[in-house]
Amino acid sequence: MIRVAFTLIGGENWTGGYNYLLNLVRALTEHARGRVQPVLFFGTDIDEKYAAPFEHIAGVGVVRNAAFNEANKARRLRQALLTGRDQAAATAFAAHDINVVFEAAQFYGWRFPVPAVAWIPDFQHRYLRHLFDFKAYWKREIGFRAQILSGRQVMLSSDDARKDCERFYPSTHGRTHVVSFAVPANDIDGVGARSVADGYGLPETFFFLPNQFWKHKNHECVMYALQLLKARGREVVVAASGKQADPRDPAHFPRLRRMIESSGLEQNFRLLGLIPHAHIPPLMRSCAAVINPSTFEGWSTTVEEAKAMGTPMILSSLRVHREQRADALFFDENSPDQLSRILDEFLPAGQLEREQRGSFAAQQASIQMKKFALEFAALMMTSAECK
Repeated sequence: MIRVAFTLIGGENWTGGYNYLLNLVRALTEHARGRVQPVLFFGTDIDEKYAAPFEHIAGVGVVRNAAFNEANKARRLRQALLTGRDQAAATAFAAHDINVVFEAAQFYGWRFPVPAVAWIPDFQHRYLRHLFDFKAYWKREIGFRAQILSGRQVMLSSDDARKDCERFYPSTHGRTHVVSFAVPANDIDGVGARSVADGYGLPETFFFLPNQFWKHKNHECVMYALQLLKARGREVVVAASGKQADPRDPAHFPRLRRMIESSGLEQNFRLLGLIPHAHIPPLMRSCAAVINPSTFEGWSTTVEEAKAMGTPMILSSLRVHREQRADALFFDENSPDQLSRILDEFLPAGQLEREQRGSFAAQQASIQMKKFALEFAALMMTSAECK
């Protein structure tokens, strides 16, 4: 069995990264026990609410070390870039017999003594350059280039991202690996799910949009579609959950709120806020369909969660969305008219059909979770042997 080191991914500004890590660790302990032991390295400054879920997973090691405090992050990165080795991390990993490191949103250096696998979730900065200021763009780009020039094996979540990686960075040919993440099914009945929807005052038929309110998530397209429907006398309800802030554009959510108010969409576009994660599956179970209008994705968590429940989906026509869920209804992310027509003509599935879909989806989710864990474990084991 090999020991794989992880550090915290995401947090307040990127809950998707945090949930990805938590789900990955759970998948490994359930499906790859005996092959990989996850060891989490946290700073002594970590908020307990982030550490506790990992500590409660049997078979997971949790290490608190001040070297991983947020205040030390920039200094360690400078050392890794200038000397080729993040010595503090190397010392910590050696003390806990780490065989390979999962390198996400950081860089340990080109002379690092422990094999590292670089995870690149997407190439958003390349496609949506206008959303990144000069510093943010080059921080991300230099990080990727440092990992690639250091000869890392590169892990990606989709074949679409793999093609991008090999196009943008041709030297990665032969060392890119697609490990698409999966999520477990949630065993929740229709009655229980409906009670959660009732708690938010949602009608019997509604659509669900669970995305953070970042600009590229494209909530405006949905709002414009609702305006078109309202003009035709159709009252369609979309419930939108997620953190109501964009760290790259603080004025973005206030603009959306003004748009809702000026268009009279308060009852059509329901703002639920940052709801408990436990409420997302019931809302996915009770909604007519999940919508993801995003202009860019790496491998959408919301799509994966809806897929695991057999919930119908209405997705922007991104290559990665088509790769992830080929049987969804697709619309041009720049066409509110297309989306409005899909919403207008959508026929919700009956209770029996939803139950049948849910049962089949749960079986597939279990298969995909095992595949996710075993493919990740195989990549880590191969990387550990290559040193």
